[in-house]
Amino acid sequence: MGDQQTVVRNLLTRRTYAEEAGITLADRPAPLYQLLVLVTLLSTRIRAQLGVTAARELFATGYGTPQAMEAASWQQRVDALGRAHYRRYDERTATMLGTGARICLERWRGDLRRLHREAGGQQPALRRLLTEFPGIGPTGADIFLREVQAVWPDLRPYVDRRAVAGAKRLGLNTATDRLAGLVDEADFGRLATALVRVALGEEPAGQNSRAGSAR
Repeated sequence: MGDQQTVVRNLLTRRTYAEEAGITLADRPAPLYQLLVLVTLLSTRIRAQLGVTAARELFATGYGTPQAMEAASWQQRVDALGRAHYRRYDERTATMLGTGARICLERWRGDLRRLHREAGGQQPALRRLLTEFPGIGPTGADIFLREVQAVWPDLRPYVDRRAVAGAKRLGLNTATDRLAGLVDEADFGRLATALVRVALGEEPAGQNSRAGSAR
């Protein structure tokens, strides 16, 4: 158990994708929408870092709310994505971001807390509602729920197949309750994201497992 705790402490030093994108996650309309934008960008077949960079550029340009995103022209969104070198899918993604902003405004009045309440905090319902946004499929819904559990505690512990794969690579117990027992409740989302990074090869498994090499 002590060796697993060493590995986990190392993982908890990693930033979440939301943090890398400059999002100060909170249960408020703007940061929740920004997380939705980040998830839309990460859902295409590009490197995660490119999606994070594109999100930072969109927010720096002023498109951090659904109102601002919808008000921007399609070309303005394309240009912002281009500045972040998000070029392969820039035109399609610019369209999806505009449509997604409109859905957020029209259905949820710009506040994704309403989506949370409508789903009653139930994961299947949340996944279904999230995948109604263009460009967000099951993997994107996983990313959103994995990150948002930091501020929606009724979702904890949320772990997806990629996080489980990362835990397996590190020799950690893959049962959700056992993983949750390794960290404080509020840190579980950070752990889950770090495990996904290991599964995707963003964090070398050996680097983390060496911390617990006495296992």
